[in-house]
Formats: sequence, structure tokens, C-alpha cells
Amino acid sequence: MLKAVNLTCEYLENPIGIGERKPRFGWIIESDKKNVVQQTYHIQVSMNEDFIDMVWDTGIVESSESIHIPYEGTELKSSTRYFYRVKITDNHGQESGWSDIGFFETALFDLSEWKARFITPEKDDEAKSSKGKLIRHEFALDGEIACARVYSTALGMYELYINGKRVGEDLLTPGWTSYKKRLQYQTYDVTDLLQKGNNAIGAIVGCGWYKGDLAGWVGRRNLFGSQTALLVQLFVRYTDGREQLIVTDENWKTSEGPILYSEIYHGETYDARLEKDGWDKPGFDDSDWNLVQLFDYPMSVLVPQDGLPVRRQETIKPIDMFTTPKGEKVIDFGQNMVGWVKFTVSGNAGDKVVLKHAEILDAEGNFYTENLRTAKQRIEYILKGNETEAFEPHFTFQGFRYIMIEEWPGKPTMDDFIGIVIHSDMEHTGEFICSNELVNQLQHNILWGLKGNFVDLPTDCPQRDERLGWTGDAQVFISTAAYLMNVARFFRKWLRDLKADQLENGGVPHVIPNVLQGIMQDDNLLESDHSSTGWGDAAVICPWTIYQAYGDKRILEEQYDSMKGWIEYIYNHAENGFIWNTGFHYGDWVSLDAKEGSYFGATPNDLTATAFYAYSTQLLAKAAEILEKQEDVEKYSKLHANIVKAFQDEFYTPNGRLAVRTQTAHILALMFNLVPDKYRNRTINTLIELLNEQDGHLVTGFLGTPYFCHVLSQNGKLEEAYHLLLKEDYPSWLYQVKQGATTIWEHWDGLKPDGSMWSPNMNSFNHYAYGAIGDWLYRVVAGLNTDEKHPGYKHIVIKPQPGGGMTYAQAELKSMYGKISIKWTIEEGNMIVDVTIPHNTTATITLPHAKVDSINTADEIVFEEGVSGATANIGSGNHRFIYPYKK
Repeated sequence: MLKAVNLTCEYLENPIGIGERKPRFGWIIESDKKNVVQQTYHIQVSMNEDFIDMVWDTGIVESSESIHIPYEGTELKSSTRYFYRVKITDNHGQESGWSDIGFFETALFDLSEWKARFITPEKDDEAKSSKGKLIRHEFALDGEIACARVYSTALGMYELYINGKRVGEDLLTPGWTSYKKRLQYQTYDVTDLLQKGNNAIGAIVGCGWYKGDLAGWVGRRNLFGSQTALLVQLFVRYTDGREQLIVTDENWKTSEGPILYSEIYHGETYDARLEKDGWDKPGFDDSDWNLVQLFDYPMSVLVPQDGLPVRRQETIKPIDMFTTPKGEKVIDFGQNMVGWVKFTVSGNAGDKVVLKHAEILDAEGNFYTENLRTAKQRIEYILKGNETEAFEPHFTFQGFRYIMIEEWPGKPTMDDFIGIVIHSDMEHTGEFICSNELVNQLQHNILWGLKGNFVDLPTDCPQRDERLGWTGDAQVFISTAAYLMNVARFFRKWLRDLKADQLENGGVPHVIPNVLQGIMQDDNLLESDHSSTGWGDAAVICPWTIYQAYGDKRILEEQYDSMKGWIEYIYNHAENGFIWNTGFHYGDWVSLDAKEGSYFGATPNDLTATAFYAYSTQLLAKAAEILEKQEDVEKYSKLHANIVKAFQDEFYTPNGRLAVRTQTAHILALMFNLVPDKYRNRTINTLIELLNEQDGHLVTGFLGTPYFCHVLSQNGKLEEAYHLLLKEDYPSWLYQVKQGATTIWEHWDGLKPDGSMWSPNMNSFNHYAYGAIGDWLYRVVAGLNTDEKHPGYKHIVIKPQPGGGMTYAQAELKSMYGKISIKWTIEEGNMIVDVTIPHNTTATITLPHAKVDSINTADEIVFEEGVSGATANIGSGNHRFIYPYKK
């Protein structure tokens, strides 16, 4: 049995509205045999499901490639559905039948196809308005409808309705991009929402990121514009072949609605008494509505949606309702989450529900919101009365575990509330579990940190008046994220904005989209709005990581100029081109070796900056090699060698001592291979000394922490790495767990042992950066990694490294080729290792502390003994290995 299943186009199953003119196809192989490798594939793409009107037929292609195969047929047309299928053969002589049929549908490729105009419901003097406005239009269809598509976007946020029904499931559309350079539009199949005769289309438009409050601690607003606007183009094809367009123009109408106020940071006020029943249906009397105004905005910024939509993902029921010592009525959802609360309520017209949101309680058990800074996170709902009413907000989201019921008609119960979790619609791909329940809770916290901060773009935090796309946070966490979820499209969209916002000289803004441009703060927290080491390096590290995790060469092609621009920026600002000792840097941000009252770690900026400069340059040289840019390979390989030499000359004494005596300095030197070979042992031993001086605790910040355990385990200090992971007192990962954390904190001691907290100026309890330890859990504890030379898990590296008293660990990953699984168990003196390798891939497995002649397996596999155990190459299928285990 041989099948090609789970067909995808640009990572998606049956997508519509894709903007790629050469989309890529992939599939997963099913077989009842082991050691399966694809020998050939045959792809057909057609205009119809009968595959009569063919636009591409590859014929039989000898290749083992089954992911990212680019379309090479006749030029694709706009707004057209194409069908595709594949058949394959394998190395066992099997031939599959044709796969199930998949389809993809193109977007509007050319700007000339847009006939709609932007329209605004707001007047010139409404820059400060945070109301949600209603827009509507009626139209007639005079035939039987074959298909219909709507292409829509907004300056602001919007929800679209046709004939009283919501269009799509997406939230916070059109998402957040660098609006003046890239504005996504959405494509929806609305065939089933339309009818012959009279129809109505309606939209609610709010401020969103485009117009609303941003970077609240400095009071920024109207960063992209001061008026919201809507763009809609509805295409209808009749069964008789006729076509009709309905587009936004000056004939659409607008009115104020029940959303009196809606801001991302601050929440929403909704007066249900102002609802206009039937406003989005035909026949509604809109005679007292105003005409919209045409709004001039460059159509050239329009791009088909290239990210993943934000959607409702799950619901959470409250676990407790209680009264605080201050008398506050509080509900606990048991999980720090991001989204909102849906509630049902009954009462009289004019009665109010007022909810506030918080992550944590203070030491006395009272509701605590000081760490939100200026963000209000407040929901106010005014009842229309005479019936049970349900509400959830439209253009805002909150980060919270607790809600305080400030006003409520009657007596609330927990059954009146349900938490709605939202985030970008990424596929959950990874699972990790082990014998240590505290580590399992840590893994849970890491996952929920991702969920809460991957709401259309990778933010630092989801609750206070910030919620920005900080580049440094993204680059330290992306490797962990790629285990937990399929983040390829998510980061592709964000990296396109990074490239769009990158300075002409190659500098990279601190946040993407760049909303901090021009900010200078009195406290020198932001001396510059761009190009900090470890932050700007996201331009190189993020595309490289996506390439490694998904085998996606195109992201290197797309981002190569951006990657190169960043390295050239550093070169032009570095001393002699090699030591980067200029400019503003966050450095080892919020490390515990910082001076009292400072967020800046003790490791000098010139060391951290030069270390990351070397690392990013090395990655750029590798990317150049993959893209066959030989001149750049030579140029940046030589530059990398010169940076390494300069680093060694600058920071190492003649006797081999690293001149900067901090944990992070030693970690970066080791991780990025900047240590002279003969001094490597001294450097790792000094790091152990520094660790012991802190009683086995880390004092690292954003730049040192992600690599700490990796450096230890890579240099013969595995047990020290486990000891570091498993510390339970402050500062440590498990300290947060023991303190009741359900997400990762911004500070190691955000909540101190005595119940007091870090300064509310910067104390998020949902900040994923330190969750980068998740990468080590997968790669080292479980032992699941990809081969850099065969990325995307085409060749898998299985190398579990037990320790820390753990008796088992298991990791699963749904790769582009299928499920990979590794579970090791220590039981009655034996090591039992169970591995699943997906078809069309191979793996190298290393069994720790194993002797070749002691391995019991049903497979005919040849092992070789090595320094760290027995190693063998294995093919696809399920494998079990048992052997006596003794370190």
C-alpha cells in the first residue's frame, strides 16, 4: 500500500486567495512498509476536477522531493481555482494511485483588477474617535449564482456581513502589517451567503492598530492614519457565465452603531440599546444614514493575505469565583490566556456589565493591574433588556487569568462566563512530556506563552500598553516555536514586514512593524529606534531557522537581501569592520547581573554585539551557499573568519582567559564557536565556576539564557545543564512554576518569594523569551533534531541525552513529512527507546551509553560505537531498541 495524502499548497490545505504565482506543493506518504523512500512523483494541475483542461503535467519525475515543489506550468490566472493531484512510486516497487484531489485558488494578481475604492465612514475631525462604525450597501443579483468571492480589507479592523451572516471566521482582520508599505486583503468564498434578488453587505469598522493607541507608554496614536476606511470587491459569476462586480464606492452608507469605544489596549464599550436590527440584511431602512466619503489611499500597498488569520482556538471555563480582601468580585480562569470573555446576562435596559482583566493577584490576594501601565483592559456592556443577552468584543483582546466584575445586574455565576482563547491559526505540531511534572508544567507554560503572543505577529507581551513585534524576543524564541506550532507562514508574513521596514542602510528597527520610529526617552531606555545586537539579528536568524525547520529555501531567497543588508550595516558601523563597538544595544537585557535599578546586563555591548555579528555573518554565508551565490560565500566566509579572529584578539588574554567574567560572555563565546580551540576547556570550566558562584543559578538575560543549557550539554557538562534546568528556587525556570505560573514571565522574579513584585513599569507575566529553553527540551532531553545539511527533517538526528533523574521523556513533531516520535524510558536497568520516522526520510540515531553487542532490536540495523554511545542510520517506520543502561 502506497498513498500520497495530506496534500498542501503553500503549507495550506485547499487555500483560496493565495498570492504566489508559482505556488509550491507537498504531501505526506502513507505506506505499510518500512524504509520507504519516494522514487518518482507525477503532479497534475488542471482547471477542472476532471483533469481535462490541464495547465501543468510534470510527467514522471525521478525525485525523492515531496515538499515545496514549485508550480512550473502555464502562467496562472487571477481569481481562479485550480485542482491538483499526485501519484508516486517508492523504492519497494510500489506505485500509488492518484491522490485525493486538492485545490488552490489565486488572488487578484494585478492592481488593474481592483475596481473598488477605499471609503471612509469618518469625517476629517474624528482622529480621536474610537467608535466602531457601520457601513452598508444593498444590491440585486438577477440570476442563479455559480460562485462568488469577496476581496476585502480595511484601514483599521473590520468585520464583514452578508445578508445577516458573518463572512468567515477570521478575527482582527486585516491583521497588523506595515500599512504604508503592505496591507493584506482577505479572500472569502461567499457563494452560499448570496441569493437571487436583493442582497445586503455590511461591515463594522474599528480603529485597530492602524489608527488606535499604540506604544501607550509614550502615547502614540494615528501612527498610520487618522481615518478608518473599508475596501470591498465582491465578484459574482452566474451559472450562465455572466459576471458582476459589487464594489465600495461613494454610494455606500454609514451610521454610528453600538460600539461606542474599542481600543486594543483598553477594551470595548458596547451599548446594545443602539443595535440596529437587520442593518446587514436587505430591506433595512437606511434613509437616515449618511453617505460615506471616498478615501484616497495607494492601492499599490495591497497584498493577498500571506500570514495566518487570527481565530478562536479554544474555550476555558472558570475554576473559581471569590471575593478578595478588598471586596472585589473576581473570577479565576486558572490559566493566563489571551482573548476575551464571552458572557451571558439578563437585566433591564440600561443595566451595565463592567469587567476588568488582570494576570495576577497581589500579595494580599487582591486584583492587581498596576503592571498593565496605561492599558485599561476594560469591557463595558450596556444591556438592551427583556431577554438573555450574550456578548463578546470585536476589535480588542485582553491578556488575563482573572477578571473583576465591577458591575453586573443581579448575581453572577461562573456559568455566565467562558474564556475565548485566540491566536494565529497555526497547526499544533509538537508535544513534549517527561517524568518530571514540574518540567511538564514548564513546557505547558512555554506553549501558552506562544499562544498568547502569536496574535498575528510575535509580540513581547499581550496585556500592557505595548504588545509590539519586538525583534529580539522573536529571534530567541523562534526555534522553540517551530517545535510547538507550524510557524512558517506566520513568520514569513512578519519577515516581509521586517524587510519592508528595514532602513536603507540595512539597519533593523527594534519592533516590526516599526512604530517606535523617532522615539527618544528621557530615561535613555530607547536611545535609538533601530539596530540593537540580538534584536536586528532577527533579520538573519529567523529566516535561517524557518529554513532549517521546514526546508523552505524560498524564505532564504525572499529575505536574502534583508539578511545581507543587516550584515553590511554592522560592517559599516564596526571598528575596522570586525569589532562592533558603536550604537545603542539592549545587550543581555534584564539579566540579573545588571546594576541596581538597571535593565542592562553586565556583559559589555561590544562583546555581545561582536559575537552576534559573527554568528549572523556565518549564517549569511551558509544561506549564500544554499542559494549558490558563490561570490558572497567567499566574501562572508572570509568576513566571518576575520570577525572571529578579531573577537579572540580583543576578548581573550594571551593565556586563554576570556576577559569578561560573566556567564553570558562565556555562553556566547562557546555557542558561536568564538573560542580558540586550545582554550575551550578553560572557557567552559570558567563558566562552571561562574555558575557555582551563584549556587548553580543563572543570572543571564535575553541573550545568554537561550543558549545556556546547550553550551553545557555540548561541552561535556550534561548533568550541570540538567541541574540548571531543575533548580526550583529563585532564579530558575521552575521557580516560576512553583510560584503558580501558567505562562513564562518577563523577569525571573516577576513575583518574588515574599509575594511582592518587580516594578510595575515592566513586569509582564506572559513573556515568552525565557521559554527558549523549550528548544533544549526537544533537542537534548528528548533528542529530536534536524540535520542542517538536510533541513526540514529530511534527515533526522535522534540523540536523547537522559539526565537529571528523569526516567522517561517523549517528544513528537508533525514535520512536513509526517510524524516524528522519540520516547526513551529507563526501566529496571534497561534503556528502552521507541522511535517513529516518517516515510521519505531517514535518521541517524545515537543510543546513549550503549554497547553495540548489547542492543536488542527486531530491525536489521548496523550500529557503530562512538564516544557518546552506539550510532546507526535508520529508515522510516517504527523502531524499538532495548539495551542495558549504565552511565
